[in-house]
Amino acid sequence: MIDETAEEIREMQTHSSSVVAVRAAQALEELIEREFATVEEYTRALERNGSVLRRANPSHASLQVAVREIVADVTDADPDSVAAARRLTSEKIDEVVSRIESGKRLAAENAADVLDDGATVLTHDYSSTVIEALEQATATGKTFDVYVTEARPRYIGRKTARMLADLEGVDTTLITDSAQGIYLEECDRVVVGMDCIVDDTLYNRVGTFPIASTAARLDVPVTVLGSASKIVSEGFVFENEFRPGSEVLPEPADGFRVENPAYDATPIELLESVITDEGRWEF
Repeated sequence: MIDETAEEIREMQTHSSSVVAVRAAQALEELIEREFATVEEYTRALERNGSVLRRANPSHASLQVAVREIVADVTDADPDSVAAARRLTSEKIDEVVSRIESGKRLAAENAADVLDDGATVLTHDYSSTVIEALEQATATGKTFDVYVTEARPRYIGRKTARMLADLEGVDTTLITDSAQGIYLEECDRVVVGMDCIVDDTLYNRVGTFPIASTAARLDVPVTVLGSASKIVSEGFVFENEFRPGSEVLPEPADGFRVENPAYDATPIELLESVITDEGRWEF
């Protein structure tokens, strides 16, 4: 079952990283139902299956942090029985999932207060936190013009555009990634989600770096939204994911290679602010 979940996580390409982290954390609940002769056998299984889930998507910091925290807290507690280990695992899963979900919600609430009524915004890819922030802002009567990039080659931005089109108060326009330089001149702000921030670098869906660079040139502020748990200072090294070249070019490449990185790196000096459940930081 956990192996199946790991495979599912590898294929979750149109979901936000918080959704992936929650799915991984909840997958560990399967161990609570299994029979184990000793605590040592249980904790070994927890560690082994935690590693399986983390390897399923090494680029998602929130997944890595969530699973590592659950495993470490249970094993470090040194429970005196299998039953106690099961109870502690269940409690830690509930705690981690609750923090991820509330963190996203609070980050969206903080961002909704910052988004100005009548602003023209550009967003990239798909971020459930960005969408929730716009939902909360429009619920108070604010209106926005939003440009959404397609996020090629998997066109995940189309999902964002369809969801925003259903929001009253949001006038949505879908554009190609390479057209961002044209429409940024009309924008008051760029608002994007984040896979993670490690040290002084934002890692997000490929295409974020050129958008942030162009926005800096045009003096358009860039705001990043996400849970504070996605800001990692130690214990995590970002690993980019390289997707199949067939997503870019369906037919065989004859005499040349096709590269398809999932994420790129944006220096935080190109950002105006980061908004999380813990507040807003300006650079």
